[in-house]
Amino acid sequence: IQNMLLLDGMLIYNPFHSIGLFSVFDSEIIASADVYTGGFGGEFGGRISSVMDIRTKDGNKKHISGKVDVNTFGAKLLLEGPFIKKSEKRAASLGYILSIKGSYLEQSSKLFYPYIKGGLPYNYLDFYGKISFEAKNGSKINLFGFHFDDKVNYSDIATYKWTNWGTGANFLIIPGSSPMMIEGTVAYSN
Repeated sequence: IQNMLLLDGMLIYNPFHSIGLFSVFDSEIIASADVYTGGFGGEFGGRISSVMDIRTKDGNKKHISGKVDVNTFGAKLLLEGPFIKKSEKRAASLGYILSIKGSYLEQSSKLFYPYIKGGLPYNYLDFYGKISFEAKNGSKINLFGFHFDDKVNYSDIATYKWTNWGTGANFLIIPGSSPMMIEGTVAYSN
C-alpha cells in the first residue's frame, strides 16, 4: 500500500493480472518510466516506499501505424495515427493511440499443456486509449482511459472476476513568450 503506481498521472491500484506474470501495461505504448525509491517530493501523496511514474506515447501524428502480436497465451493489437496530421502549415495536430491485449490461456493451455488437468484457469482483457491534441507552440491536452478485466475460473471451486478502470486528462500549457509552463492532471480510477 505504500508503493504508488501512476499511469499518465492516474493512480493504478493493481498493476498485475491474476497470473502474476503479466502487467496491465502494454510495453509498446510506454514513452517513459520513472522509478523513485526514495527522496521523492510531496506531489506523490506521502507514499513512503516507492513511486513508479509511467507516461505513455501520444501516438503517431504523421501516419497510421499498428502492430499485431499473437502467441500461445494471448494476443495484442496496437493502433496509432493522426486525426489531424502534424505539419508545418497547421497550427495544431490531433492523434490517437489504442492498445488492446488479452489472454486466452484458459483455452490454449488445454491444447499446449494437456498434462494440466482442466488447463490453466486465467484470462484477462485490457484496453487503453489516448487522444492527444498538440498546438504548434508545444502546448498539449491528452484525454485517456483504460479498462483492465481479470477472470480466474477454478471450475470446481470458484470463479473470480475483477475490473480496474479509469479515465482522465492531462495538460501542458506554454503561454506565449513567457518562460514558464503550467502542467496538471485530472483523473479518476477504480
